[in-house]
Amino acid sequence: MKIAVIVGTRPEIIKMSPVIRELEKRGAEHYVLHTGQHYSYNMDKLFFEDLELPQPDYKLDIGENYHTQGAQTGEMIKAMEKIFMDDRPDAVLVEGDTNTVLAGAISASKLHIKVGHVEAGLRSWDRNMPEELNRIMTDHISDYLFAPTEPSMDNLLREGIDEEKIFITGNTVVDAVYQNLEIARRKSKIFEKLGLTKGDYAVITAHRQENVDDPKRLEKIVRILNCMELPAVFPMHPRTKKRLAEDGYSIENPNVKIIEPLGYLDFLLLLSEARLVLTDSGGLQEETNILHVPCFTLRENTERPETVAAGSNIVVGVEPDVVLMKVKELMGNKELEEKMRGAEVVFGGGDASKKIADNILGNR
Repeated sequence: MKIAVIVGTRPEIIKMSPVIRELEKRGAEHYVLHTGQHYSYNMDKLFFEDLELPQPDYKLDIGENYHTQGAQTGEMIKAMEKIFMDDRPDAVLVEGDTNTVLAGAISASKLHIKVGHVEAGLRSWDRNMPEELNRIMTDHISDYLFAPTEPSMDNLLREGIDEEKIFITGNTVVDAVYQNLEIARRKSKIFEKLGLTKGDYAVITAHRQENVDDPKRLEKIVRILNCMELPAVFPMHPRTKKRLAEDGYSIENPNVKIIEPLGYLDFLLLLSEARLVLTDSGGLQEETNILHVPCFTLRENTERPETVAAGSNIVVGVEPDVVLMKVKELMGNKELEEKMRGAEVVFGGGDASKKIADNILGNR
């Protein structure tokens, strides 16, 4: 059986890294196709090397130079269809909720190739988010739905998806964090570079469309950062940097160290030793749960409600008074901090990639 593993963004590469390693370990015939959705392949070449992964077999370099998401998705469908016709796999694996995921699923299903969706069943219940639409459509045309948790499976069942197609596997992010943190500890020198004291800083990220493309919400995030008392590191996404310049906002708090985006290994090690995290990233809500780091989500909703139920994550929105109060409460309450750090890891025990390989290769 030949498997095509599709990636297009760094979070997808990270979460697919243990799946690729598992397929290699088993000697399964497979190839990796990289669309280059967020970065050019040349930039990602070092990323694959850092994670000690083989380079992709196909590189499309279909980045963000498209006026609409539909144009980008359509270009990916066209390119992947040609590859699948020439180098036909028996199944295609996609992960998450990007345009790459939807394009890969559509291309394969139109050619009657089986589709496996890793991280199936996530829902934010907000269809204004393009990611939500991508998740829903991908789930409904997939043949294997690898749900990370029981609530994710329940979402799929409520939407009428056949239970026989659904497999609760845990999330490959757990496998990825455990495997890649070992590599990071060997390779990264991030603490020496930034002069940080472990456990005495916050990590901040903000890049999602609903936050940084809305001037009112972006202004509130800037106000939050300008009032931070705890030393903080903010690896700024190019999209955020561009919007700040366009809207005339600036972060002037000397406690907030603004740096260029970090490589994954540096960032993972930085995250693992943080006192707390402020983020609008779905992936970081998962990683902080796994790493036992308190997380405050700068959104009004989350497609990772399990992290909230477990107690590792609090959805705080972007109202400065609310966010700063929550941060201050954590900083002054050792019992609350220990409770958030002691929250159960809700995404499995680090064997999701083995379960996915078992099911896709027919070994279950």
